Amino acid sequence: MKLVDEAEITVTAGNGGNGCVGFRREKFIPLGGPDGGDGGDGGDVWLVADENLNTLVDFRHQTRFKAQRGENGMGSQKYGKAGEDIQITVPVGTVVHNVDTDEVIGDLTEHGQRLLVAKGGQGGLGNMHFKSSTNRSPRQSTPGGEGEERVLRLELKLLADVGLLGFPNAGKSTFIRAVSAATPKVADYPFTTLYPNLGVVSVEVGRSFVIADIPGLIEGAADGAGLGSLFLRHIQRTRLLLHLVDIAPMEYEGQEALTPAQQVRAIERELGKHDQALLDKPRWLVLNKADLMFADEARAAAEAIVAELGWTAPWYLVSAIGREGTWPIMLEVQTFLDRLREDELEAKSQGDAA
Repeated sequence: MKLVDEAEITVTAGNGGNGCVGFRREKFIPLGGPDGGDGGDGGDVWLVADENLNTLVDFRHQTRFKAQRGENGMGSQKYGKAGEDIQITVPVGTVVHNVDTDEVIGDLTEHGQRLLVAKGGQGGLGNMHFKSSTNRSPRQSTPGGEGEERVLRLELKLLADVGLLGFPNAGKSTFIRAVSAATPKVADYPFTTLYPNLGVVSVEVGRSFVIADIPGLIEGAADGAGLGSLFLRHIQRTRLLLHLVDIAPMEYEGQEALTPAQQVRAIERELGKHDQALLDKPRWLVLNKADLMFADEARAAAEAIVAELGWTAPWYLVSAIGREGTWPIMLEVQTFLDRLREDELEAKSQGDAA
């Protein structure tokens, strides 16, 4: 199923039921007083995160959701029944925006997490609330309140530990095939990846992480060029970026030929335009397609690229298609992520102790 990572829906909570104007009329009780009951509250609208969903495609077909109205109050001090809430399931990783105010209402990052997005109207008061020593037969009640209505923009940000970056045909799909069970499309033309692919890398029992193959970026991606602009949001949650570079890039008609170092700088510019914080994420350089050269030539080309960039972070020379050098990177990634988790747990325990 192709990923649909943005949708707009309208949610309407239920109106509250009206209060009742009623009087007690029973045999042998000639002076029965007001006994009109309250209306029931309207139903609320909730979003619930579900780890079994990975796309917002269902919202292409249904875009309006309305909770049940509360029942009106009745005589004999009977309250109206409250309207039933509705729960809308969304994928884990969904960010919820209010379209009218452009504010972020919530971020659903855990399975089962619930978010109230529209509050039901309060039930109206029956006339039994208005009796007094001077008004023994009140004929007033209040109507139920209106339920909230909101237009929401749902934005899915994949929850992956590691994101793969790179120009089209840098070998990202081949790389994720080599290290996980994911099977993205691979071909010798640009933009073969049209939507993100997730793969689980299992180092050993109990030690694994999720890696995301993001569609290729080109210059101007942050401004809408190419396909990668649609998916830059998916690397915002990642803990580590692997920047894949073709050490011998092919030229395509209509595409400006850039050297490997120029491609790295171009993508860095796009990351900064989209979100400056992305440039602060740990990013390792993976120089791919070493199989296209003799070993000595590939090593020399890789070292020249690293020197031109002044790269100080970890870097690797691999052949993704031959699965040469890919697994050692995964072992180092797992160690890096384990260390991050340990640091987070230690910081949390220190915070709790304080």
